[in-house]
Amino acid sequence: MRRKLTTVLGERLYLGLYSAVSLGALIWLGLAYAAAPYVEAWPPMPAMQWAPVIVMPFACILVVAGLTSRNPFSLGAGSAGYDAARPGIVSLTRHPVLWGLALWALAHVPPNGDAALLVLFGLFAAAAFAGPPNLDAKRRARMGPDVWSDISGLTSNVPLMAGLAGRARVDRAGVGAWRLVGGIVLYLLLYLAHAPVIGVAPPGL
Repeated sequence: MRRKLTTVLGERLYLGLYSAVSLGALIWLGLAYAAAPYVEAWPPMPAMQWAPVIVMPFACILVVAGLTSRNPFSLGAGSAGYDAARPGIVSLTRHPVLWGLALWALAHVPPNGDAALLVLFGLFAAAAFAGPPNLDAKRRARMGPDVWSDISGLTSNVPLMAGLAGRARVDRAGVGAWRLVGGIVLYLLLYLAHAPVIGVAPPGL
């Protein structure tokens, strides 16, 4: 369907319309959640409030590093200039942004026993986990099996699996300290904005 639409509309217009539809779906989800009744799946557990506080720094680092790194496999700054010898965050996982989103969604499940929130975060988690195999299939078809085999073997979908299998080492120098700092800054901004924007103060604030 995408090939047919891009042939008719052009790549730029297609991406613009796709982004508009995606944004509309997110707004609809937010409105649907706001209108949903509260149905308790489990009672509040104060200790579970710390789950997002602990997990979100890692999620933010993955998102910032993923969006600012060259990546021929997934969401990021594009594939042009990607160096398989210096893959940066891609040496940790081919899909850092999607794994960051998955961590964000899953970390917010334990402290929220509201059924509507479970549906909301469950949808985001499902989308994040469905994305990598879908993107891998598309990139493999585009690159061809030989090129795919050469460069994908140096990384993995599941974080750290390539390193544990002895196929690659995490390119810490390629990640860059500034991306780690950027992830922490994003985390602090989200942490401080949580109470005024979401209406719920995270623990410790």
